[in-house]
Amino acid sequence: MKTVRVLIVDDHRLFRSGVRAELGPSIQVVGEAEDVETAVRTIAELEPDVVLLDVHMPGGGGQEVLRRVLGAGSQVRFLALSVSDAAEDVIGVIRGGARGYVTKTINGTELTDAVNRVAEGDAVFSPRLAGFVLDAFASTEAPPIDPELDSLTTREREVLRLIARGYAYKEIAKELFISVKTVETHVSSVLRKLQLSNRHELSRWATARRLV
Repeated sequence: MKTVRVLIVDDHRLFRSGVRAELGPSIQVVGEAEDVETAVRTIAELEPDVVLLDVHMPGGGGQEVLRRVLGAGSQVRFLALSVSDAAEDVIGVIRGGARGYVTKTINGTELTDAVNRVAEGDAVFSPRLAGFVLDAFASTEAPPIDPELDSLTTREREVLRLIARGYAYKEIAKELFISVKTVETHVSSVLRKLQLSNRHELSRWATARRLV
């Protein structure tokens, strides 16, 4: 079997080390990255076969990595590996171009198999998510795509949701482990993308879409 070159993208060093230790001999880990900027740069430098991508991390999350890397024309394949099984996370990264989504409850043998399958072009999902993904994309009753919501990164959605819940900037910063300045940057970006003027309009927008 061909050795698959893999890059691990996750903001927790111990988790990255654990993944390295669990992957089988058919996988060669060629590098690691802990945030969006490092991930985008390292993918361009190393050109791995598969990127194991966390959904939530500094700099915009997995969706931002997908947008920047695939938007630049890269052919690298992405497998999301996350603790989250939230609908918006799964749908967001699949729409963004990931070939699969597995949760961090997966064992080493299963993860190795998932990486190999993604490298071969298959789509791979944790069993509990597979039916949900099919329903979301195939059902005629699935909610329509919201282009405005899709324009927001995962982190921007997190900030927006907390604003709608009435959190102050300092409280949001503490909740998401980021600086107040970073919160302000995300809010400015959301206001610009949604063409809104202030946080009160953001709250109404989020409430109308049941994001609270």
